[in-house]
Amino acid sequence: MAETITAIATALSASGIGIIRISGPESREITSKIYRSKGGKKDIRQVPSHTIHYGFIQDGEETIDEVLVMVMDGPRSYTGEDTVEIDCHGGVLAMKKILETVIKYGARPAQPGEFTKRAFLNGRIDLSQAEAVIDVINAKNEYALKSSVSQLKGNIQKAIREIREAIIYQIAYIESALDDPEHISIDGYGETLYKEVKKQEEKIDRLLLSVKDGKLVKEGIKTVIVGKPNAGKSSLLNTLLGEERAIVTDIAGTTRDILEETILLHGISLRIIDTAGIRDTEDVVEKIGVKKAIDSAKDADLVLFVVDSSIPLDENDREIMELLKDKKTIVILNKADLEQVVTEKELKEITSHPIVSVSAKEEQGIDLLEEQIKELFFQGELAFNDEIYITNARHKAALEEARKSLEMVENSIEMQMPEDFFSIDLMNAYESLGSIIGEAVGEDLVNEIFSKFCTGK
Repeated sequence: MAETITAIATALSASGIGIIRISGPESREITSKIYRSKGGKKDIRQVPSHTIHYGFIQDGEETIDEVLVMVMDGPRSYTGEDTVEIDCHGGVLAMKKILETVIKYGARPAQPGEFTKRAFLNGRIDLSQAEAVIDVINAKNEYALKSSVSQLKGNIQKAIREIREAIIYQIAYIESALDDPEHISIDGYGETLYKEVKKQEEKIDRLLLSVKDGKLVKEGIKTVIVGKPNAGKSSLLNTLLGEERAIVTDIAGTTRDILEETILLHGISLRIIDTAGIRDTEDVVEKIGVKKAIDSAKDADLVLFVVDSSIPLDENDREIMELLKDKKTIVILNKADLEQVVTEKELKEITSHPIVSVSAKEEQGIDLLEEQIKELFFQGELAFNDEIYITNARHKAALEEARKSLEMVENSIEMQMPEDFFSIDLMNAYESLGSIIGEAVGEDLVNEIFSKFCTGK
């Protein structure tokens, strides 16, 4: 019989409400030993499931806190087991004392992620949904949250199951034909199977195409600000942040290291990195900063190239433009509040990248810059209607393995190999996809995934 476990499910800090969660066969019994209703006559063991009860938590004659107790019998609970949740005041001492009392009367302290692990083991959620729980907790922006909730609702599970069902049908047909060739013909079946494999490959490809956008949704758009010294890079960073984070002076080479901040833009995170000005220099420290700037730009999802519009373009500007010719870049014509020496027309002659005229100092044109960023990513559309974004590296690897196995089936058909070769590779694809939702996975992988959770989840 499973042990009854307990943990504080909310942050262990002063707050309005704290929750102590209990799950397992002895949940009601343990709670009955410490719960007292207002009238003192209610037996928590006898109350209906999915009901809430006002009262007090006591240890013997000592009253610890005033509480609401929520009773949920399995399998209709988060873990699929009998569960009790005690809502108390959110004081650290109160939560700790209630937890200690629950443990004193028979519960075991839960391991990190153990409640969600039990939900998975009891069939309440699949492995992709379990991983979505931690993604919901860690979501840094609106679209990361929506993507995680979509996964939690089972949208990835549904897509994976559809592909697996199509594959297992083909495996079953081939195996049946091999077992009973007199009644089930497999002659000419290669062409039918080839079409079906192609169809499932296309579905996998659509999921894999979402990986890039999924990474941007989850981790944010890595945005690097580059340009010559004193072009206004730090001023732009401060304007986007709405605060003075970077040092702003008229001295060339002031920013010698990398500054990184995150802002939210239309529900997506921009991880903005301000770099040292790129120029030829003899200063050893500044040289290091310039190298870091170039390396950061190479690794960026988006580069904001800041050009000082108040002075003529020079060789440094052209060298930077050449470095960025294959990068997703917005050229920012800064200092629009000053007399313009460099124009958009002149820039268009040397770059095909979009150009936005701004004054970082006067905060002019920033809305146009934000619209241009939005246009470059997600085709300007940030509506989210339960689309599936693959944001988990484990899921991506499993999809790629399944895709390779289906390609092996294609090759076997083209080479007119025996039918049992088809079954082997089809089964490999089936199992690779199954690992995403938690079928055919080892205990070590399950333990590794749930070890990333905090206690109480």
